[in-house]
Amino acid sequence: MGVVFSVFGLGRAGLPLAAYISSKGYKVIGIDPNKRIVDMVNKGVNPYPDEPGLDELIEKLGGKELIASTSYKDAAEANVHIIIVPLGLDEEKRPVYKYLEAAVRNVGKILKKGDLVVIETTVPPFTTERLVKDWLEEESGLKLGEYYLAHSPERIITGKVFEVLETYPKVVGGVDKASGEYAYKIYKLFIKDIHLVSSARVAEITKLMEGIYRDVNIALANLFYMMCEELGIDFFEAREHANHHKHTHILLPSTGVGGHCIPVYPWFIINEFTSRGQEGLVKLLLESRRINDGMVEYWADKIEEYIGSSSDNPNKMKICIKGIAFKPGVSIISGSRNIVLAKTLMDRGLDVYVYDDNISKEVVESMGLRWLEPAKADVVFDTASLKIYRNKV
Repeated sequence: MGVVFSVFGLGRAGLPLAAYISSKGYKVIGIDPNKRIVDMVNKGVNPYPDEPGLDELIEKLGGKELIASTSYKDAAEANVHIIIVPLGLDEEKRPVYKYLEAAVRNVGKILKKGDLVVIETTVPPFTTERLVKDWLEEESGLKLGEYYLAHSPERIITGKVFEVLETYPKVVGGVDKASGEYAYKIYKLFIKDIHLVSSARVAEITKLMEGIYRDVNIALANLFYMMCEELGIDFFEAREHANHHKHTHILLPSTGVGGHCIPVYPWFIINEFTSRGQEGLVKLLLESRRINDGMVEYWADKIEEYIGSSSDNPNKMKICIKGIAFKPGVSIISGSRNIVLAKTLMDRGLDVYVYDDNISKEVVESMGLRWLEPAKADVVFDTASLKIYRNKV
């Protein structure tokens, strides 16, 4: 029997991965509870048209070499099962395992001797070797050694997923040595630059380190920006010259850190060490989260101050927040701090509207926000350039 893949989770990371594997000549069965996405894929229609290259692959492979289903039972013939489903946080910043556990248990129900299970969802340390292993074995009745289990964290950048899959290095680590070596052999079939690490826990923390690095360095950029503003110094000029050396790369400031990844990952580590009574080890992570989350109030104050200094009746001025996606150039609003900024200004009694080149008026209004072209506003805050300006009367 040849290698047949299943991919559990056909979101913005899972579906491109499934299509990419299928494009290498392998049968892939994609599982997702969303019937609309499943039906679109099987009809050869791409549910994420803003992802370059995905249209062509889904049109070519959907319903053929790449088959989608809402039932995990349809993945029973697969002998490699990749799980790539969301793992978010609850109100207390604790991981919510609901979707991961459901997917793992469903794989466990169809798991056969010799099958490989790989978790690509970004998870807290030890999740694969403890929780995932237990869920699989409870459902399957198999023991590690009869099946293989590994972790290979997804490395996806929205808007250039296939470039990342084709050129970026990727790691894989097994719960035991045999699992790692087998997973490496399988991933070598479709990933050019794959690296075997010593364990699943190393693979897990590798991805967390990447995300936390970004969060901490964005916080540093935000801190530098606020300092320069207080000192009357042009941050962007200073940054340009500070970054002249290859060992210095100060990132750009922002309205905070959005999306469903970078703001989440630090909490996986913070929770681990807080539960151990070692909060001192995660002080930097906590402070970075505080700085980045606090940027909404910072920019709300600056916008309100700007309006107050340029109008005798600030509450009557139409304010447009230009750019509400979590980062420029995408249509994803998950965790967008720019939306939080708009709602914060609204709560302050200001007349606030939003606009984004990549998001329709209908989507904006479905979020309880009002859409307005920047040229028709009195004051515009451009979230990409961090510029506040008044349109000419």
